[in-house]
Amino acid sequence: MKIMPIKINNDLPAKQELLDENIFVMDEHRAHTQDIRPLKIVIMNLMPLKDQTERHLLRLLSNSPLQVEITLLVPETHQSKNTSTDHLIAFYTTFNEIKEHKFDGMIITGAPIEQMPFEEVTYWEELTHIMEWTKTNVTSTFHICWGAQAGLYYHYGIGKYDLDEKMFGIFKHKVVKSHSPLLRGFNDEFLVPHSRHTSIHKAPIIANEFLELLAESDDAGVYIVKSVDNKQIFVTGHSEYEADTLNQEYVRDKNKNLPIKMPINYFPGDDDHNKPVNTWRSHAHLLYANWLNYYVYQVTPFELE
Repeated sequence: MKIMPIKINNDLPAKQELLDENIFVMDEHRAHTQDIRPLKIVIMNLMPLKDQTERHLLRLLSNSPLQVEITLLVPETHQSKNTSTDHLIAFYTTFNEIKEHKFDGMIITGAPIEQMPFEEVTYWEELTHIMEWTKTNVTSTFHICWGAQAGLYYHYGIGKYDLDEKMFGIFKHKVVKSHSPLLRGFNDEFLVPHSRHTSIHKAPIIANEFLELLAESDDAGVYIVKSVDNKQIFVTGHSEYEADTLNQEYVRDKNKNLPIKMPINYFPGDDDHNKPVNTWRSHAHLLYANWLNYYVYQVTPFELE
């Protein structure tokens, strides 16, 4: 079966890891030989371990016959502490360098800052300019976790609230709008990882005529929300996570002596000596493939500019 060629920088470290998984990664040289306009997707990577997030997202963007050209973006008003400057210089760009261009899709990732007021985030003003820009320059924008909370707050004035303890683990979800193309092929119930200290209330989403609630969890709350014009998608969980990602966060927090409980429904037998099993992979691939197909490819103009 032919898998989507992801067009990325030839030297990006994630490329070899994806090739090792038999994911078809197209470098710039081969892409130029195909008479196909690739979907232009820009990823605003706000996560600390940027190379890990690159791998997570590129893997999911691979499950389609479409060619995708990736642009990696970081805030100009924030200095990353967990990713080398050499990596950022080699593979990332800033908003000022792309703001005159149009894109088929954009992904705004989460960030481990959800307990801070939005206005106190160092790059908040820059991010609001970018989110405003997406209204006219991006066909559809996919927001993840804190990025989803930030997007709902900026676009619709829906705030977040602190949880009594971290929402941490693998939670069962249910489809609310079964006929939504974004959920096409979903099981009635499916599993999703969550890792966050804040949440959003359901009531203001239901009350807003410009928003639709597509999926939720009895335990983890609101999961997928979209704007009625399909230009903004908000996903509060981390479907892109690998099997071991929550374990890495769990060990990190324990080593820092932070108040952290074992992830719910994650380690087999609730024993953290057991290797975690990925129970959400198929849902994650379907979610991103549906977004690319129904909300980007089928509605984006052929001539972007």
